Amino acid sequence: MVKLNTKHAGVHPKGTLSLIDLLKSVKQRPDYPKVGAMALFIGVVRGETKRGGSVRRLELEAYEKKADEVLERICKDLQSKKGIIDAQIHHFTGDFEIGEDLVYVLVAGGHRQDVFPALQEAVEHYKKEAPVFKKEYIKDKEGNIKSYWVSEHETEQ
Repeated sequence: MVKLNTKHAGVHPKGTLSLIDLLKSVKQRPDYPKVGAMALFIGVVRGETKRGGSVRRLELEAYEKKADEVLERICKDLQSKKGIIDAQIHHFTGDFEIGEDLVYVLVAGGHRQDVFPALQEAVEHYKKEAPVFKKEYIKDKEGNIKSYWVSEHETEQ
């Protein structure tokens, strides 16, 4: 695996950051002894759409420079909250099969009461703000594979 290309956040090609790398980066912090809880969100490729369609695979792209800026800002905002020691968001790009990891969001803090709300806030913000684009490849009822770019607003219906 490679070293993180940003301090707390960023967009990475699939396969360049492992969950172990992420946990090590938190545990190597000089202020790690203050950590009493870590919460982790792992976004994975779901095999069906909200409307019951069969997802075959996903393709993710990003406006990397802007996405890195947005993800870093979200993390810095979270780290300014009382009780939060570290916040990281790492989103992957490339081609993904069902069940593969798409994003890691980690929040470390003094207590569990600190980290759970911050983790949810981090996920909600990156999904709305980061310019990461998802193309779904769906198998229709006739067995044909169709693809389309998905916006978060469309998937929430």
